[in-house]
Amino acid sequence: MNAETTREQIIEAADELFYRQGYEHTSFTDIAETVQISRGNFYYHFKTKDDILNAVITLRLSNTREMLDRWDAEGAHPADRIRSFIHVLVANRAKIMAYGCPVGTLCAELAKLDHIAQTEANKIFTLFRDWLRRQFALLGLEAEADALAMHILARSQGVATLANAFHDESFIRSEVDQMCAWLEAHTQKTASP
Repeated sequence: MNAETTREQIIEAADELFYRQGYEHTSFTDIAETVQISRGNFYYHFKTKDDILNAVITLRLSNTREMLDRWDAEGAHPADRIRSFIHVLVANRAKIMAYGCPVGTLCAELAKLDHIAQTEANKIFTLFRDWLRRQFALLGLEAEADALAMHILARSQGVATLANAFHDESFIRSEVDQMCAWLEAHTQKTASP
């Protein structure tokens, strides 16, 4: 295994462990054992846990950009693209019920720790906010696009938090249906003369 592959495996393992266990409760040993490398080999790639955290945030930012680009390419209409965002709750329901939202849980944990990387992690939410704002503006709702983006982002975070608390898949599906109906009502508003 070459150094670049090992580094990528460390980052991916840390990403998954930070999501499942939390940043604070994940040790170098946990990550090294998951990747099945020695601690010495581990330290060759990352000197500190914060170095790993920064790499994980960079990975998550990159993955989020790729997902948003894919939704842009696949969605013929802004409402279709917004529905892709809403439906991610259903697509990831098992993980959300078990661990919450990967973005929300990381940002909340870093905020509690008053960690310097909190600002960087929050950029993932900013990517979603900006992207949703653009979609609502394309729907003809430019004056309220940011408020609508924040509303749907906040609601999806609330759904993820409560789904994690209650482990209730029917709740997720019901909330997704309600968010889609809310979106449809706003889409109809802009389509009316």
